[in-house]
Amino acid sequence: MHENELARIVVAAAYDIHTRLGPGLYESVYETIMVHELISKHQLTVVQQFSIPVVWDEMKLDHGFRADLLVGGKLIVELKSIEILAPVHYKQVLTYLKLSGMKLGLLINFNEEILKTGIKRIINGIL
Repeated sequence: MHENELARIVVAAAYDIHTRLGPGLYESVYETIMVHELISKHQLTVVQQFSIPVVWDEMKLDHGFRADLLVGGKLIVELKSIEILAPVHYKQVLTYLKLSGMKLGLLINFNEEILKTGIKRIINGIL
């Protein structure tokens, strides 16, 4: 499945979760429910707390970063439940994409009154 199709499914699931639960819960609650939705209702493969290694010269740090979700082996999803997304959050996802060689990431902040304002697509290169 293409990254854009995976992203469409994730965004639809996020809207469903946000509509039913609203903002204000812990990030871990949204993550657990998102994983359930993507696996049980959409039969997607999802890896939680996906480890992204960092390589420096001859040294490899196996657990350099941990992305919240890896969906379908192609889409990185970083979930937040915070007051305001900061520029560092976008950079974090872009770094995950660069280090993993993946093309598309989603940054989703569930702590928004209107979820649309809390969903950001981050692209590594041309998609």
